[in-house]
Amino acid sequence: MIGWMFDHYHDQIRTPGKEPVVLFLLGMVSAFGFIRLSTRMIRARVSWWPGNIEPGGLHLHHEIFGIVLMLVSGGLSFAVRTVFPWRELLALLFGIGAGLVLDEFALLLYLRDVYWNEEGRTSLDAVLISVVATVMVLVSAVPFGFNDISDGETRARWVAVGIVTLNLSLTVVTALKGKLWTALVSVAVPPVGIIGCVRLAAPSSPWARWHYHDKPQRQATAQQRHERIQRLRNAALDTIGGKPIHARHRT
Repeated sequence: MIGWMFDHYHDQIRTPGKEPVVLFLLGMVSAFGFIRLSTRMIRARVSWWPGNIEPGGLHLHHEIFGIVLMLVSGGLSFAVRTVFPWRELLALLFGIGAGLVLDEFALLLYLRDVYWNEEGRTSLDAVLISVVATVMVLVSAVPFGFNDISDGETRARWVAVGIVTLNLSLTVVTALKGKLWTALVSVAVPPVGIIGCVRLAAPSSPWARWHYHDKPQRQATAQQRHERIQRLRNAALDTIGGKPIHARHRT
């Protein structure tokens, strides 16, 4: 079993040159997981867990260390020979830096400390989007069926254009309906885009403003469905990143 996994990794990851992407993803997820655990331990006032880094009373957010790590590893990637193991090591370090920065993405977006506020959930969205996008790069995601098209034939080119156009249309409509996660996945899996297109739009989406303004029943149904989805989404994000301040006050 182990031998099969090693051979599969060698054939599917190392030989095609995807190992840096794997290490980048590993570094980003690991750094985010560790630093989110650390902040939750600090928030819970666990006595034996190291606290914040505050030299001279100045709280250094971990995004600072992430930016420095990304600058150093990214800069060195232009200066050293991009061969094993340097490229892989720099990809891992860059991923670690990215994980630290993305965990405080909301602070950069709002230019204030909203880490434990409702706005802080934006950081979790940024991390999840980055992970999904990196996985799509890793598996070389293309529209479903595109790989089956042979090269060098006129008909094949027109089929390819048709698939890409259809896929893009599904993705755009799904995004206009306020379903950004579904739109992202539909880039590689068009059937997901079909589902996003036929389902009701989010109540505050451009699609709802254009088509639901004179249909109060549909708008109300969309609002109810949106609230139900938001409750599930918030429960999942609370499990990953901890509850925001206002949510803690309600419990």
